[in-house]
Amino acid sequence: MVEINRELWIKDAEDCEQAGSIHTCQAIVRAVIGVGVEDEDKKHTWMEDAESCAAHEAYECARAIFAHALSVYPSKKSIWLRAAYFEKSHGTRESLESLLQRAVAHCPKAEVLWLMGAKSKWLAGDVPAARSILALAFQANPNSEEIWLAAVKLESENNEFERARRLLQKARASAPTARLWMMKGQIEEQNNNKELAREAYNQGLKKCPRAIPLWLLMSRLEEKSGQLIKARSILEKARLKNPQCAELWLEAVRVENRGGLKNIAQTLMARALQECPNSGILWAESIAMEPRPQRKTKSVDALRKCEHDPHVLLAASKYIFWAERKVAKAREWFNRTVKIEPDLGDAWAYFYKFEQAHGDEDSQADIKKRCINADPKHGEFWCQVSKDIKNWRLRTEQILPLVADCLPLPT
Repeated sequence: MVEINRELWIKDAEDCEQAGSIHTCQAIVRAVIGVGVEDEDKKHTWMEDAESCAAHEAYECARAIFAHALSVYPSKKSIWLRAAYFEKSHGTRESLESLLQRAVAHCPKAEVLWLMGAKSKWLAGDVPAARSILALAFQANPNSEEIWLAAVKLESENNEFERARRLLQKARASAPTARLWMMKGQIEEQNNNKELAREAYNQGLKKCPRAIPLWLLMSRLEEKSGQLIKARSILEKARLKNPQCAELWLEAVRVENRGGLKNIAQTLMARALQECPNSGILWAESIAMEPRPQRKTKSVDALRKCEHDPHVLLAASKYIFWAERKVAKAREWFNRTVKIEPDLGDAWAYFYKFEQAHGDEDSQADIKKRCINADPKHGEFWCQVSKDIKNWRLRTEQILPLVADCLPLPT
């Protein structure tokens, strides 16, 4: 009739680990982990337990919790993924690869697990092993765009350009996704082959009329060629086919702003916010478009509509705090932004630029380290730099300062 205090026993397990009694700590975890936990709460509670142990540097306890959770829920991709990220941060390459091998056996349709395994092999310099993992991934996920692109990247990173080219051709034939047409068009554009780029975008849009980035690339190609009217009509056509799309409205507003037609841009922004009232990217742009004295009011409206949107938080960090020299407040808001959306490269780059202006070497190094761990892949300015052909081999730590250098200062 003894009442088992689960939290205290887990603390005992952590103490055993600190004392070097690993088998004892694992046995305690297995014995108490399910005590007093309802079935529907098990997954959530165990993930919290594992995180808590990891935070206390009790890595063997966390590992034992993950192992138990996976024995109960062997086909839960989310648990395998959390366990893999744990091993990536706190384990060895061998422990990560061993876990991923078991993961893909249980969840063969989880592309991300295959890709993590291939990347680990590639980073260790074992290209043939990375290739064979991707080949097995293809068998489980035929015509997966992500796996095609990973295979192309693997070959191009290892200077096997002919192999990469053949893979891309096969990919476009068997997995006709918008991203493959975008890649082809952007490469042609950077090589100054505008006609071939236009043809790639047109072909892509015939197959994928709902691919917003393709419409944007097509419109920008015409705008760069001085065809403002043509760019406008492409965006109007895109909005007809894809109503209530904030990205298309944003581009239409920016086309007018870049053309110096501020009044038309303001009118379009009002229409855009009527059609997409909860769009963070539109509210963020509308804050930037306001004259300085009105920005605070606009920010309040934006935060009321989309309180946790990273684009709105970033706009507030830049225009309400940094531009007004409220350094401590700006730092706090930049931190909020990167916590809410660590994948937004632009937020990291603005934060880094801010620390270059108002921080010291330690604060800059801290932002760089956190950004490397987050490994962001999105953001307008971030993608312009990371997808530039001349930067294709650069890693996050090299991309970050390049993006920061090209960002405009908030005024």
